[in-house]
Amino acid sequence: MDLNSLTLLVEIIDSGNLSQAARKLKMTRANVSYHLTQLEKSVGVQLVRRTTRRVEPTEVGLRMYEHGRAIQNEMLSARETITSLGQGMAGRVGLSVPSGYGQIVMSDWLIEFKRLYPAIVLDVLFENRADHLRDEVDIAIRVIQEPPLSVIARSLGNVHYVACASREYAQQHGLPTTLYELRNSPLITAGVMGRQLRLSAYQGTDRQEVLLAPTMISEHFPFLRQGILAGLGVGLVPDYVVQDKVASGEVLLTLQEYRLSIFGTHMYLLYLPDRHQTRAVRTCIDFLLAKAGQGDSGSAGAAAT
Repeated sequence: MDLNSLTLLVEIIDSGNLSQAARKLKMTRANVSYHLTQLEKSVGVQLVRRTTRRVEPTEVGLRMYEHGRAIQNEMLSARETITSLGQGMAGRVGLSVPSGYGQIVMSDWLIEFKRLYPAIVLDVLFENRADHLRDEVDIAIRVIQEPPLSVIARSLGNVHYVACASREYAQQHGLPTTLYELRNSPLITAGVMGRQLRLSAYQGTDRQEVLLAPTMISEHFPFLRQGILAGLGVGLVPDYVVQDKVASGEVLLTLQEYRLSIFGTHMYLLYLPDRHQTRAVRTCIDFLLAKAGQGDSGSAGAAAT
């Protein structure tokens, strides 16, 4: 058995099937299958169970995978050390950030990070996808109820939604003072295609749930902000979307006795435990945690979504 064989096994298990592994390794599927068979013959045990769609590691295969992944990470660290000798911070960081929080809050952070480390390539995706971490994504920021067990999750703080409207709307139509009135107001909020929108409203330990039928829906929070300021309805948005306008008196809040939530009550920074982290990625993680007010304290940070 050699390092190439271990690399092959790691790619196969990471990919989940031979075809995807072949694409990553720039080999044919038949060639990958042949080398896997030769590896299993050389160690004398089955390393993966093959089905028509997936491969699953056996117990021995999983142990070999862990060794292979550790060796790969050590080699990447050694290569990075050699490359960075005598140089400043460099490398690539792939980020996936929520469309709203990313644009309204994180953009300034990332500009500052880029100024501090001009040699680092920042590849930023503004999206709300469920598959948080992919090959091109080192760090994902997401609002979720519970982070998957397969990732390392660092808290970025609680998510605070507010019910709000422009002063103009409030003068013409009044503000809803009950959840029933809110449900029957023209609502401006985010939504998920194919999913019925539900608002959770908490008062202490009591929880109520309200089905929503918004009249203006978008994943683009700056657009929702424009709709609220234009007096088109009652907004249900994270507090950072309108906090400057609330401070100036242009936007009024209502139902403040409730803690409101649509997609979750917490934001996390996510990354994979078994993927090699370059100095650039580690530095970016620390920078973002500090910016969110977290650092290593684990206390709640800025409101986000």
